[in-house]
Amino acid sequence: MWAAGTAPAPRPPRDPADADLVIFDNDGVLVDSEPIANRVLAALLTEAGFPTSYEDSMCRYMGGTLNRVRAMLRAETGRDLPTGFAERYRARLIEAFERDLRPVAGMAEILRALSRRGTPFCVASSSPRDRLALGLRVTGLASWFEHRVYCADDVTRGKPAPDLFLHAAVRMGVDPDDAVVVEDSVPGVDAATAAGMSSIGYAALTPPDRLSAATRVVRDTAGLAAELGLTIPG
Repeated sequence: MWAAGTAPAPRPPRDPADADLVIFDNDGVLVDSEPIANRVLAALLTEAGFPTSYEDSMCRYMGGTLNRVRAMLRAETGRDLPTGFAERYRARLIEAFERDLRPVAGMAEILRALSRRGTPFCVASSSPRDRLALGLRVTGLASWFEHRVYCADDVTRGKPAPDLFLHAAVRMGVDPDDAVVVEDSVPGVDAATAAGMSSIGYAALTPPDRLSAATRVVRDTAGLAAELGLTIPG
């Protein structure tokens, strides 16, 4: 117990290799969807009168929800996205995912190694449930997660609020202090920190310095395996 009016000293970040639960973001971590999604988003925003390049979209919107994009544009321009934008975005994204989406190279081996070691893992994504399910199905990763799939639809506040990661930890029966999050976006890393979790910034597409708030930063799945203490067969 601690004295009234005081709080316990925060625990130092846990070594990711010793975590009791690994929480994976989906887009850009499990599946190579960010380039696809941001090309579609940039094209639709430009069509809607908000000129946006692919590079702009990756820098500004990667890892966020469409509601976050809407709020940012409204604050900056005083204008809202046109009626039906979300439906058009979803339709084009489904078509592009069915045609082009692939798993992140080496990620299936990471999941296999975690399973072999007996370390629980799940996915917690800002994507709506139907998009998340589509991505996992198309890439062949769905069977690794079964019902351990949590998404923006499960909580009121999305990343960078901690709600989604805390929800995942509760459902998985693990204390937040004992979980590690694998994230490739600034909002995701901020959400992990707010949840009291260790984090691994996955900097395959995101500049590593933007993920500097993470407990560790890696550039590929080989680095991720090392941080998680996994041996991946050659």
